[in-house]
Amino acid sequence: MTAVEERPAVVDDRDREQARKRIQQRRGLQGALVAYVVINAFLVGIWAFNGRGYFWPGWVLAGWGIGMVFGVWDYLRGPVTDRQVDEELRRLQR
Repeated sequence: MTAVEERPAVVDDRDREQARKRIQQRRGLQGALVAYVVINAFLVGIWAFNGRGYFWPGWVLAGWGIGMVFGVWDYLRGPVTDRQVDEELRRLQR
């Protein structure tokens, strides 16, 4: 077994589930990004092929882009930790 294939010595089920959710979230984000690029490239191609003029694909690029930014932001924040939950409970008890 190589160093890449080794599992951490102690892993509880909750940690594994958090890791699984994180991987699923990353894959979903990657899929959404690919769809964003492919579909918007197709729309820009249609716009260019039809004589250009008013850049109507910009509306789709901007609207969908805002959603992508929120998706990336949510991913980068990471999962909720026990420490964060404990801090919030302390704030609520004040």
